[in-house]
Amino acid sequence: MKKSVLFIDRDGTIILEPADEQIDSLEKLVFYPKVLRNLLQLQEKYTLVMVTNQDGLGTDSFPEETFHPAQNKMMSILEGEGIRFEAIHIDEHFPADNHPNRKPGIGMLTGYLNNAEYDVANSFVLGDRLSDIHLAKNLGAKGIFIAKKEGSESEISNQNLSEICAYVSEDWDEITKFLETANRKAVVSRKTNETDIQISLDLDGNGKYQMKTRIGFFDHMLDQLAKHSGIDLAIKVAGDLHIDEHHTIEDTALALGEAFAKALGNKAGINRYGHFLLPMDETLAQVALDFSGRPWFVWNVNYQREKVGGMPTEMFEHFFKSFSDTAKCNLNIKVEGDNEHHKIEATFKSFAKAIKMAIHREKEGDWEIPSTKGVI
Repeated sequence: MKKSVLFIDRDGTIILEPADEQIDSLEKLVFYPKVLRNLLQLQEKYTLVMVTNQDGLGTDSFPEETFHPAQNKMMSILEGEGIRFEAIHIDEHFPADNHPNRKPGIGMLTGYLNNAEYDVANSFVLGDRLSDIHLAKNLGAKGIFIAKKEGSESEISNQNLSEICAYVSEDWDEITKFLETANRKAVVSRKTNETDIQISLDLDGNGKYQMKTRIGFFDHMLDQLAKHSGIDLAIKVAGDLHIDEHHTIEDTALALGEAFAKALGNKAGINRYGHFLLPMDETLAQVALDFSGRPWFVWNVNYQREKVGGMPTEMFEHFFKSFSDTAKCNLNIKVEGDNEHHKIEATFKSFAKAIKMAIHREKEGDWEIPSTKGVI
């Protein structure tokens, strides 16, 4: 899965900007309120990249020896809190230089464009100046304007940036809630003495899938989940199959549920509930689920065969129960039929369709938490 990036300005965004606009001493180093805890949270979904203009850095007006102590101290504090920036881009030119590296120019960031590793269209530029929103436009990304909402909309509109500026706030808690909702992707790694699992999930994908659990029938069922829910899903598992299939199947379900919980974030705007009644020849499968934040599982399925495609049938109940536990969803499954292959495949397809309904949200509008509690 491609990386979505947060291109983050430094002064006025990560740290407060003094009136003289240069942070050239340790005494001037003050972090923006709430920024540390929110950057730590956001890096679970986004790659962090710092992009900053430092006018005249290295000249007599701003000697490097006055810049680096504060910069190094800031980075040390960020790293101490577990916050990692993949790259730091600093431009030292003055505005009058009109240098392509200086924001809103993209000279420092061309390596992110047309690069299969990065998803720039689903990335954001965060900054306290309209030049940061112009940078987002030049990159083909979206912008977040760190400013008071009052009066900002007219500024943005006057600069023809309304379609680029996705959000305006001076509160990092609000910004993080928006960004969690805006990007519904997750990458989960789960490693134990029994399994090593890597999962990439995009809830707003196109039904693309790549499964490598080394259990053929299990891969086939997970393919059905991705295809019929419309999500993009890649799962790679190295498990102790020399013992049996149990750990591979259980741990995959636990990691997959965790990925859904991460990708859904605060769940703003989703339907939350999903259900589907699916026929497959003589079989009828019905699945209902609720991404409620509370796990609960009901299973009304009986199998007559011990294995299908080399996979123990008892493990399907365990798979869905484990998913419910970590996705924190209610999950109710009932299946009737005679052919065991049909019953299992119909279950996964019905599960996929129920997920598709539950995670759906309107593309536009103010998304709200689907609960009178205001939180799920």
